Amino acid sequence: MLNERQEFLDYTEPVEYRSSGKKDTAWLGRFTFEALRDFSGLARILTILARGFLFHALGGTLLSGDPRGRISQARNGLCAWCSVPESGRSRQEWQYHTAFPQFHEAFPKLVDEAGTGWFCRHFHNAMRFALEHPALVRKSYADAAGELDRKFDRVWRDKVRQFQTPPFSSATEGAWTIRFDDVIADALELGPLRSAEAELPAELKARLEEVRPEGLPAKVLHTVIAYYAANRPEADDWVVLPVTNFDCYFGDTNFGRKYLKMLPAEVIERSSSFGISRYRVDPRYLPPWARVSKRDLMGE
Repeated sequence: MLNERQEFLDYTEPVEYRSSGKKDTAWLGRFTFEALRDFSGLARILTILARGFLFHALGGTLLSGDPRGRISQARNGLCAWCSVPESGRSRQEWQYHTAFPQFHEAFPKLVDEAGTGWFCRHFHNAMRFALEHPALVRKSYADAAGELDRKFDRVWRDKVRQFQTPPFSSATEGAWTIRFDDVIADALELGPLRSAEAELPAELKARLEEVRPEGLPAKVLHTVIAYYAANRPEADDWVVLPVTNFDCYFGDTNFGRKYLKMLPAEVIERSSSFGISRYRVDPRYLPPWARVSKRDLMGE
């Protein structure tokens, strides 16, 4: 969650489909089964991808010049990642298609010549792994994988069409919360990907141990605080808490189901509005470099 460059690679490089047992979720990549099943956490994933396309060369080097000149390239990259072959029965008059084999040359890792994108490929590979290795995955995953695998292309096509809808289209529904245009706007605002982990100082870790509830892993508490310190905006003290993406980072759904409600209230204040979870950290439990906001420094 802190090394965004690594996160970008996790969403674009091949996944090793292996497992040593039911607790080993390497076969899911940087996802939980639930995130794949529900298509949850995609807003952050697509934004990470867009930031990579807008600000970095393929090897990760920071690009010079105005990233707004690369908006079309970023949109093409998102289309490539999301690409799913059209159904033989697809209506050719659809305004927004879902297969983008034409971007294979520019993004060879993200879409193949048949129009199968990275996410489509990963979803099918993960479900097939669950079907073929029921002894290595949870029973509920193995039981659900076949049906999910069969339905994926049809459901994902609808999603990919939705992603392409302009924000002010008369056909846009209020419930549609992810569009490529919005993702790219967010990416331009957030800037280049970070590549360094934010480590909390030993003195702060010791103080957090005094208030950490039993059963809440220290790594979870430290990561949530470090993420806040790295992502707090200039004009606010609140940071969006991407619960599903934290689940994916930790490799299971314990964060959202169990650990989230264990976060100590004297350290972390949480709020929710319109389905968006957000939080802020008491300045006493922030690393020294993050205790004063830029707004305060400017005397606002």
